[in-house]
Amino acid sequence: MANFESLSQSVIAGKEAQVKEQTQALIDAGTDPLEIINQGLIAGMNVVGARFKNGEMFVPEVLMSAKSMSSGIELVKPLIADSDMPNKGTVIIGTVKGDLHDIGKNLVAMMLESGGFKVINLGTDISPEKFVEGAKEYNTDIIAMSALLTTTMLHMKDTIELVKEEGLKVKCIIGGAPISQDFADEIGADGFAPDAASATDLCGKLMA
Repeated sequence: MANFESLSQSVIAGKEAQVKEQTQALIDAGTDPLEIINQGLIAGMNVVGARFKNGEMFVPEVLMSAKSMSSGIELVKPLIADSDMPNKGTVIIGTVKGDLHDIGKNLVAMMLESGGFKVINLGTDISPEKFVEGAKEYNTDIIAMSALLTTTMLHMKDTIELVKEEGLKVKCIIGGAPISQDFADEIGADGFAPDAASATDLCGKLMA
């Protein structure tokens, strides 16, 4: 019989079919949809995040877990009013202009979603103007930028400067292979995260 613990374990193991089956069983049994999300799906993903941060799980495994959790949430979402969905804040995320890498960025997006954030994934090759347009359109709390190239990371600075010029009350965080805390400090970013789990923790701190 499905229960929160078994559902969490299936998320951790990245067993998508099992997650869908157990989520549906809990729904059919009349379980509170929010409890299915918080105590089953997100609880499992929280364990994945901690293990990933400690080097006990790797990117392919985390992606499978995140995909499994998302499949479960899709089943539950129609039963919940938008206003009742867990939402710690709104984040728009994208890879900066001239950069087409998106595996790490997508992983961060999934980890943020599993951490209770509403995430708008703008995609790759996002100009400073598009980040700012997105921030206005979605009334976002945080702009998360990714770059994998030393030649494109400077567009992070351009975006932060444009955000300031426009007077937006939004936090800007950055990450990616060539990025460091020193670079974040240099360009005036509100935070730097070396990996997806740290990005979720960072956003949580910025929204506290």
